[in-house]
Amino acid sequence: MDTTNKKHNPFMKFMMAVGPQKLVIILVIILLAGLFSALSPAFRQYSTVVSIFDYSYYISFMAIGVTFAIITAGIDLSIGTLMICSSLASGYLVVKMGWPVWLGMIVCILMGTLFGVINGYIIGYLHVPPFITTLGTMMIARGLGSILTGGLSLAWPPSSDKRGAFRSIFKINTDNYLIPSGFILVIILVILMSVFLNKTRPGRYIKAVGSNKEATKLSGVKVEKYECLAYIICGTFAGLAGISYAGTFRAICPGTGAGFELDAIAAVVIGGTSMTGGKGSIVATLLGVFVMSLLKTGLPYIGLQANWQQIITGIILIVAIFIDVIRSRRNK
Repeated sequence: MDTTNKKHNPFMKFMMAVGPQKLVIILVIILLAGLFSALSPAFRQYSTVVSIFDYSYYISFMAIGVTFAIITAGIDLSIGTLMICSSLASGYLVVKMGWPVWLGMIVCILMGTLFGVINGYIIGYLHVPPFITTLGTMMIARGLGSILTGGLSLAWPPSSDKRGAFRSIFKINTDNYLIPSGFILVIILVILMSVFLNKTRPGRYIKAVGSNKEATKLSGVKVEKYECLAYIICGTFAGLAGISYAGTFRAICPGTGAGFELDAIAAVVIGGTSMTGGKGSIVATLLGVFVMSLLKTGLPYIGLQANWQQIITGIILIVAIFIDVIRSRRNK
């Protein structure tokens, strides 16, 4: 088949439009689902699908945000503990202080955004390395969440409570089934942030900062401003992740969250976002999220518990970064 026929072949058009990176991830998702289904008949239940989506929400929001940080050739290690801290702090206001749930949700987002501003200012304007900055704010967020709740677990209003209606954003409880409605919100945000990253001036400048900061600065772009913006977006989405975590899980435990950021970072790297900056896709990040969500849901079904999940996540992250390094060298 010649090149002209390939261009007019519908299947080839589809492959060119989707791209090899995304096709590989889709294939991995199919293979993982098939593997878990073959090894565990219990995996082949509708409740498993709901669990996959439950995990995907908070990983998705963290991953969308940290995509922007990684595109600038940075990193944000604070998003996991920040998600828990924001959820605990705003949940305390709702449960203990009697605040309206909608106001608590706004506080959750604002708290994430505030940490994003702090990270962005320190990294963008004070030029402190992202690893050190976000490691520090990770520890602050972890301690703050425990202090605010006195070290006790906290649960937002349940779906049976009138104030628990917010949970239907992520999961609708019908007589027979739980419907994972939060996927609609995830898709909307993926589309919006994809447009922002690829079609707007701030998005293109964020990419340019990661590609070549010095050249971008010499062209007259205020790189500090756009580097800071990337971390503000990251913090805001960590706050959104806090809402989704509170909306899908029963209890939020202080002192947790460390390690959750690795699920999001792994999803971003699996999606093809380069750790050296300048390149990334929000849509591909979402596909990477489902790889991680499938692993978190499926591994217990085949008898591998939390410790093994962490080992496998670490291996996947190393392999994904190794592939990214090889790809970067070839493109030079």
